Amino acid sequence: MTSRLLGHVGLGRALLSLSLCGAAGGGLVAGLVMPFVGGAGLAAKRAASAFTELPAPLREEPLPEMTRLLDRDGRQIAQFYYQNRQSVPLSAVAPVMRQAIVAIEDSRFYEHGGLDLKGTLRALVTNTRAGGVRQGGSSISQQLVKNIMLTQAETEQERAQALVRTFRRKLDELRYALALERKYTKDQILERYLNIAYFGAGAFGVQAAARRFFGVDAADLSLTQAATLAGAVRTPYDTDPSLGDDHRGRLRARRDLVLSRMAELGLIGRDRARNAAAAPLALHLRPEPGGCASSAYPFFCVYVEREVLTNPAFGYTRADRERRLQRGGLTIWTTIDPAAQRAADRAVAARVSPRDNQVASETMIEPGTGRIRAMAVSKRYGRNPHDRALGRNTTYNLAADVAHGGGLGLQAGSTFKVFTLATALKQGMRFGDGFTIPGSYVPSYGYRDCSGRAVNDPHTVIHNAGGEGGGGPYSLEMGTWQSVNIFYMRLEREVGLCDVVSTARSLGIRRADGAPLREVPTFTLGANEMDPTTVAAAYAALASRGRYCRPMAIAAVVEHDGTRTEVPPACVTALEPAVADAVSHVLTGVFTRGTMRGQSIGRPAAGKTGTNNGYTSAWFAGYTPGLAAAVSVGDIRGSYRYPLTGVTIGGRYYGAVQGASLPGPIWVDSMRAALRGTPAYDFTPPDMSRFGGGFTPGLKEALEKQRKKQEKEKKEREAERRRHDDAASQAGGTASGGAGTPGNRATPSPGNGSHPLAAGGGMFPLAAGGGRAVPAVSPMRFPAAGHDFSQTFARMFSPDVARTFARVFGHNPPVASAAHTPARGSARRTPGRTGSGGAAAATGRTSSSTRGGISHIRHHGAPRRNTLRSGH
Repeated sequence: MTSRLLGHVGLGRALLSLSLCGAAGGGLVAGLVMPFVGGAGLAAKRAASAFTELPAPLREEPLPEMTRLLDRDGRQIAQFYYQNRQSVPLSAVAPVMRQAIVAIEDSRFYEHGGLDLKGTLRALVTNTRAGGVRQGGSSISQQLVKNIMLTQAETEQERAQALVRTFRRKLDELRYALALERKYTKDQILERYLNIAYFGAGAFGVQAAARRFFGVDAADLSLTQAATLAGAVRTPYDTDPSLGDDHRGRLRARRDLVLSRMAELGLIGRDRARNAAAAPLALHLRPEPGGCASSAYPFFCVYVEREVLTNPAFGYTRADRERRLQRGGLTIWTTIDPAAQRAADRAVAARVSPRDNQVASETMIEPGTGRIRAMAVSKRYGRNPHDRALGRNTTYNLAADVAHGGGLGLQAGSTFKVFTLATALKQGMRFGDGFTIPGSYVPSYGYRDCSGRAVNDPHTVIHNAGGEGGGGPYSLEMGTWQSVNIFYMRLEREVGLCDVVSTARSLGIRRADGAPLREVPTFTLGANEMDPTTVAAAYAALASRGRYCRPMAIAAVVEHDGTRTEVPPACVTALEPAVADAVSHVLTGVFTRGTMRGQSIGRPAAGKTGTNNGYTSAWFAGYTPGLAAAVSVGDIRGSYRYPLTGVTIGGRYYGAVQGASLPGPIWVDSMRAALRGTPAYDFTPPDMSRFGGGFTPGLKEALEKQRKKQEKEKKEREAERRRHDDAASQAGGTASGGAGTPGNRATPSPGNGSHPLAAGGGMFPLAAGGGRAVPAVSPMRFPAAGHDFSQTFARMFSPDVARTFARVFGHNPPVASAAHTPARGSARRTPGRTGSGGAAAATGRTSSSTRGGISHIRHHGAPRRNTLRSGH
């Protein structure tokens, strides 16, 4: 009994001595002493019991690890972290680093059992003589326990509790250290300590510290570098080299101390220690910012971040998902293609400056998978100086919807005519089918939304882009190539507004703001605000023969333990392949005979321009079999308040921005570069037995009459030219284009054979609710392209129809370019309930709200008649 009591008293005295060491030299705190005063025997008994009945090892949560985003080729494009840490095995740490940390923090680490009384006493003596901390008083095992407690603390209160130096807290720390010694080997403890310790400058763990301080991996640390990091662990805030020269001076002093200690222990020679101490710190501080601001692809990075934070696959709650992104140590393989991204960035930057109030955005998507290959915005990512709303920068991902960090979007204009075209072909319309349209149109009847409610708009007058011209016969192709508003308003009425909306929905069309689609008569003219990613995905479905795939930015996720999960495309069949092929067949003509005539990417392509009423925004969306893209342009201050007329963008003046004048060239340049070096494939030919042989009433007669007059006018021109040449010859001069220069004479071009618009066969109901079907006719032939039909057309038809016929069948009359003011009579948009390629009925008052500078208009007051003219 006496011997046991003496043993307890002896332990109490040992603990008392140990507490004094800690108070003076960094070991146990002075609070440990107090319980022994006046009751050493009782305290010793309790302490002995605490050490003989050890707890289970401290519960260890996974350390917060950095999440890395990689491009499709495996190169890092961004990183997210709560603590900048990348854990590595001990074998990936330079041996000299292991020696340095043990020498300065716990030189008897491999000898003691977690509580090093001898080492603590020696630290007391050494530190007292030195007048400062030269050796640590706590073992590495104790320090690991303390760091585990700090890491698991998620609030300031929990962190404060972990740092409290009470007797109970210190005693628990010692007990847990002994438990760790029983659970792990020495090397396992050292590995955990090197990965959890904070080294300063925002670097947690030796790997992050090596990268942050010197730009090298932990495996490649030199002696001086290892000594520097080992010296930083004790007081990481006082020696943080990123905070200035004073801190660097203290860091160097700590480094030299480590070198001296290593020499004392015989780990290195004294000469080597002196030479290393004479060397400068040689820091190469490498920034390790987290988040998207430092990414090379910041807008795409925002899309990925929002995808993680909103996708339940990454956690049940948003807090769970944020924790996983910031702490989970994930490696996320994304779909971004650096070559395509460079192409998009350069094409956008070549035409739109970050300084401009107008902003261009583009998204490229791979058909058949939905993988986003590029996402570009003309603005730079970030905040403007003094947090101004306008400037070179923006934090809104204007290429995406609100759910992925975007703004409220821009009205998509005539790019929506594609959904009406697909619906008409799905319902049985054939190439060449069409009808005669009036010079203006009021959607006063025949329109019902998907709830069956009539949504007619008798207060809106629709005009074509050219102004208040007369109507005329248009085929399906002509109406598409020339983007004829009235033709498509009539066509939408015939096939059914709800059917068109359903087609759009099946192709992934959703409003950028997440609100329900506006099912209004001008739906086909693009009344809904959209983002380029959504529109590009819809057009990509046409490229993949009707297979719609949800836009995806994440291809695979690798957990911290190496488990890899592939993310498959989410695809459905939205259109019959034959219908999609027929749509592509029509849209290829936009480049050869339509609004994009003369612009090419050097391989088969299809697409559609979109210019909103009043030039509030401009679009182009198009695709090849291997890549789809959509480009939008609008004013970031509010597209309705600041139309794209009389503007200078990227150093170029535009009288009016149309789909073909700015978004179109951006699309062409970016697609040409993105597809460089890849095989060129053609579209699947359409099923002509199903879609060929349509008929447009009155078109054959008009074209026949035009052909005869054209031939007559051609002969008259030839006769006039001969008379001119003869007169010039008689005058002794040789006039340019005279008889002696036959190469300058006008020569007839060969005929172009059967015209696809007037092939026989096919029937199409014209009247609302079904009407008389138009009988089929036999094929007919037309004169070749290149003939001057303008005068003939001008005599026969209204200016609108004359210009359309002339463009389609050879002659291209002068059209106001983007550098000229819109034609007279082309009024700006009056905000209304719906849009024509942008707009609808005007009302009394309007109010707007903006997000990311993209306006959303609300309307109030009684309706009045509104005149709409939408561009191409």
